[in-house]
Amino acid sequence: MNFLSTRGRTPPTAIDAALSAGLAPDGGLYVPERFATLAQPLDTGTLADTAHAVLAPYFEHSALKPDLAEICARAYSFDAPLRPLARADDWLLELFHGPTAAFKDYAARFLAEALAGLKAQSEAATTILVATSGDTGAAVAAAFHRRAGFNVIILYPDGRVSPRQAHGLGCWGDNVQALRVDGDFDACQGLAKQALSDEDLRAQRPLSSANSISLGRLLPQAAYYAHAASRHYAQRGEPLNFIVPTGNLGNACAAFVAKRMGLPIGEIRLATNANDTLPRYFAGADYAAQPTRATLANAMDVGAPSNFERLRHWHRDDAQLREAIQADGVDDATIVDTIRAAPQRHGIVPCPHTATGLHVLETLRAQGDERPWAVVATAHPAKFDSIVEPLIGHAVQPPPALAESLARPASAEPMAADYAALRARLLA
Repeated sequence: MNFLSTRGRTPPTAIDAALSAGLAPDGGLYVPERFATLAQPLDTGTLADTAHAVLAPYFEHSALKPDLAEICARAYSFDAPLRPLARADDWLLELFHGPTAAFKDYAARFLAEALAGLKAQSEAATTILVATSGDTGAAVAAAFHRRAGFNVIILYPDGRVSPRQAHGLGCWGDNVQALRVDGDFDACQGLAKQALSDEDLRAQRPLSSANSISLGRLLPQAAYYAHAASRHYAQRGEPLNFIVPTGNLGNACAAFVAKRMGLPIGEIRLATNANDTLPRYFAGADYAAQPTRATLANAMDVGAPSNFERLRHWHRDDAQLREAIQADGVDDATIVDTIRAAPQRHGIVPCPHTATGLHVLETLRAQGDERPWAVVATAHPAKFDSIVEPLIGHAVQPPPALAESLARPASAEPMAADYAALRARLLA
């Protein structure tokens, strides 16, 4: 199996080259030339077993094939449990049990293992360049921290992530450097894309990406959707529908991949915050990137979601795409109300991003939808203590790995939202 660029100006590329490059030479995003098909439902053991089954068809001709099962065992060493909520057929897919308490941990760890496995010891160090709206950078830092042959540069929007997220980006040191950019996430993402498309720069400094634009982030995230949906189907005999809080659309695209591979997934519904590029489009407006708005669900503060290219590539036209997926925007006031009511209404304390999904679930139930729905819990609420704790009236205990990172000192260097400044740093 080869991989294609969404922009169609790059020859079909083997999996190992696509993983190492991050972004296609024509600026597009890599996608598989076809979707592998798996048995429905998948006979699952552990999450690592499911990940191996999902990924194996795409790695059939990879140098990593002999070690793929062990790579999955190391990357997916913590579960992604599907928890029942207070109402029957309401579920929560908990994706915050990794080292940085966010869903990005699964794919970041797989990508780190994969790139390390592909790298010859004699090669120059590769710089992993990652733009983050809050959680990606910490997950990538944790996955590559002190890993020989790799350096990490994190670009994040200064003042637009939670205090604990900012700490989690700057607490690593060693081969990880955090840069707080004077701009929004879209500016950070634009800088990363520009660097990854700079052939002269890449000739001097090996670069790769760990953003959701990377194929090495897209495919591994399909595993937890496959795992949850297959287990649900085995127990209840019906497909599981998912509500995915989304900003840059990477996690949503992974759910779509799992569905197209034949897993028992019903409808995929997107929950966004007040950044309404996607709800406007899916309601019928022309696609138009919007200026980014700062919200309580800051990791979803994206006005120009990169992975929209993938969704368009996978559909014949806008009408087919709008028929396949719906998106709902949730403003800050509604996020506040949902967090405050969630302990009594649902039996959980959600982070602001998960709260957008809970609100969409509540709306569906009010409309009479009785199908089984799983809200994707993208981060632990303790990462957003300054927002969540005043609303629920008590402290939220950080999980042990998050508490350990918060105990370390943190620092980040300021940088203008200027490509020349970033390029100079990469060459220094």
